[in-house]
Amino acid sequence: MAPATTETNGTNGTNGTNGTNGINGTTPEKLILKDTFIENHRPLRVVVVGAGFSGILAAIRIPERIPGIDLTVYEKNEGTGGVWWLNNYPGVACDIPSHSYQYSFEPNPNWSNLYAPGSEIRAYLQMVAEKYGATRFIKTSHKVGTCTWDESCKKWKVEVTKTATGETFIDEADILVTARGQLNEPSWPDIPGLDKFEGKLMHSGQWDTSYDFRNKKIGIVGNGSSAIQIIPKLQKVVGAELKCFMRSPTWISFSFGDPAMMSLGLDPTITEITEEQRLKFASDPETFFKHRKAFENDGNLIHDSTIKGTEMQAMGIQIFRSGMEKKLASRPDLLARLIPSFSPGCRRLTPGKGFLEALLEPNVTTIFDSITSVTPTGVILSSNPNQTLDIDVLICATGYQASTSPPFPVIGRNSQTLQSRWSPIPESYLSLAVDGFPNYLMMFGPNSAIGFGSLTKILEAETDYVCAVIRKLQKEDYATIEPKPERVKDFTAYIGAYFDKTVYTEKCKSWYRTEGGKGDWIAGIWPGSTLHALEALRSPRWEDWVYESADKESSGNGLRWLGNGWSETQKTGDPSWYINPDEVEVPYPGKPEDNPRYKARPWSY
Repeated sequence: MAPATTETNGTNGTNGTNGTNGINGTTPEKLILKDTFIENHRPLRVVVVGAGFSGILAAIRIPERIPGIDLTVYEKNEGTGGVWWLNNYPGVACDIPSHSYQYSFEPNPNWSNLYAPGSEIRAYLQMVAEKYGATRFIKTSHKVGTCTWDESCKKWKVEVTKTATGETFIDEADILVTARGQLNEPSWPDIPGLDKFEGKLMHSGQWDTSYDFRNKKIGIVGNGSSAIQIIPKLQKVVGAELKCFMRSPTWISFSFGDPAMMSLGLDPTITEITEEQRLKFASDPETFFKHRKAFENDGNLIHDSTIKGTEMQAMGIQIFRSGMEKKLASRPDLLARLIPSFSPGCRRLTPGKGFLEALLEPNVTTIFDSITSVTPTGVILSSNPNQTLDIDVLICATGYQASTSPPFPVIGRNSQTLQSRWSPIPESYLSLAVDGFPNYLMMFGPNSAIGFGSLTKILEAETDYVCAVIRKLQKEDYATIEPKPERVKDFTAYIGAYFDKTVYTEKCKSWYRTEGGKGDWIAGIWPGSTLHALEALRSPRWEDWVYESADKESSGNGLRWLGNGWSETQKTGDPSWYINPDEVEVPYPGKPEDNPRYKARPWSY
């Protein structure tokens, strides 16, 4: 056991004069030591909303790193996986190389395709959740409602409904973490009469797998990532007639993994991964690592393509235009409507394997007129207001409500809602927190996504940061933490200044933007590269935060968290941990500054 609580009385001073050791020789105020180890793993309750990529990661890292945490992850759906649980439309797949779309600590050698189908990604996420114990903390079919900050007890009151029974209860949390993602809430088009349609109506994010598309007149609204994957699949359905409504032009790029494939001596047109290759990856870590590095390097080195006027940006326009011209050579009219005036990357680039080819098939009609209204049996176009275009099934591949406040009310200090705080733009501190909302942290919040590079590694960095914040609250006896308003303002100014020089602010509709994709503010993606984000999130700047103490007995002493002079490692840990090989950082011989580790990534602090 550690020693009992002791009391200091200032009689053992070091200045040799009457035992005084306070400021200017005064006797210091008596302090009652806190009878805890310096590690101070005081109990805290953490609630995470969402069990997609980020939520699963939180359910692994938080208990791994922080003892004393009572953790629950609420997920409204029946299973884990987030967007990969929701999306099961035909053709759903990862459109970046799968070996770059995975947890860095759980590389998967068993992807069947370089661009893995959604079902494999969903299974992968569920496997990781099981393997690392995340499922212990995840409650599926639990929908979060209003979240309210209670100033009197310094806690979040979280309304939760069990969707299977309708039972509602209130949970209390010291820290609330939203890990709901940006691609979660379907965005339906605002078309008069949509609710009056008597045929089959579905959204790409709410797909009915039981519906039989054979011999149906199919209308598809949108030409973003989902529609580009859906159309080639439905085009092949027996007897199907497709009407594709596209209001915006779009760039169709080559597959994102093509350059890396060629650097590895592989044929970019063959994306299937054979059983022999998978066995090689599983049995030969060096080969598998080389494979992964090629795709990671390639994704991170094309960031320059997002900057206006660069050589890489000009090259992208030339290559993508040439590819589209080649595939649509027989339809110059279609090519003229699809080639954008904005630069590649202004809206999210999509490889679109088989998409342009499908548009040339006789059972596919591409329509660029806007839909003015929906009738019970079809749609009416602006070009012919007196005629209904008959449709059996109408598919809205119109994306999600990205970079908005959660679909449930979040109410912070002084009854301010996050929705009002984020009007007109969703401001944050490094995409992680908002002033006025104590102990509220975000994963995959506004400005968290990326144009190129590894999104998954950014989410891992955000998780590390969230763990650091929770641990600081716990160890140093703080009741609350929130970013300073001036730092939120500073990050907002930085976002505006950065994007001014990029292609993202050109005239296009994109989920990166506010106001449903039409606004002038870029709220979806990080203001910089993936590697820039990793460095920004690497070491917290604690001076950018505001704190309230949780220690009622501190008498103003901000270091009472130092405890009773003992370390937990003396009792339940390893009392000589500091000489263990995995703890010792050996300098590089001769010239320590030539250490390859710090050449690859400079030391921070």
